[in-house]
Amino acid sequence: MTREADFSKGLVPAIVQDHLTGKVLMQGYMDAEALQHTLSTGKVTFFSRSKNRLWTKGEASGNYLTYISHAVDCDGDSLLIQAQPAGPVCHTGADTCWEEQNTGKVAFIRYLTGIIHDRKLNPSGQSYTASLFAKGINKVAQKVGEEAVELVIEAKDDHKDLFLGEAADLLFHYLVLLEAKEVELDEVLDVLIKRHSS
Repeated sequence: MTREADFSKGLVPAIVQDHLTGKVLMQGYMDAEALQHTLSTGKVTFFSRSKNRLWTKGEASGNYLTYISHAVDCDGDSLLIQAQPAGPVCHTGADTCWEEQNTGKVAFIRYLTGIIHDRKLNPSGQSYTASLFAKGINKVAQKVGEEAVELVIEAKDDHKDLFLGEAADLLFHYLVLLEAKEVELDEVLDVLIKRHSS
């Protein structure tokens, strides 16, 4: 069951998080109309208490927040907005309203693993990922080996774009292998964390 925001008492806080980096960008306030406007336009829109009207973030600067998704907290009185920023978010010119740098895109891996999981559960004839799962664990493991060899070969040359392409291929196929083995990436990270702390 999808939880609905409770606007019966007025405005609710809306925390905006970069969907790729996981960094908290800003906080604003929304009413039902602001949320509906966000959903219909794809641009995060708040109710401005100082202007006493709807306000789309970026309407003056051009640094819009492209809406990705949202969640409502357990009490229905707070929103978490996933968005993609088009530039600095804070009016001061900083990446975030807490003057933090919005760098790193590791949160995208969590998003990608969700897509890979869905391709396994809901295979489509047009999906490359689903076709790998259909061929079985041996083929998935073989692809990881092939991509690892190709990455090593590119590492010996000085073609950064080719190296990055092979690195991306290896990472993707590694995530497919983890899904095929029903192993969470966090389980692998737990091993690294344990090694680091010992």
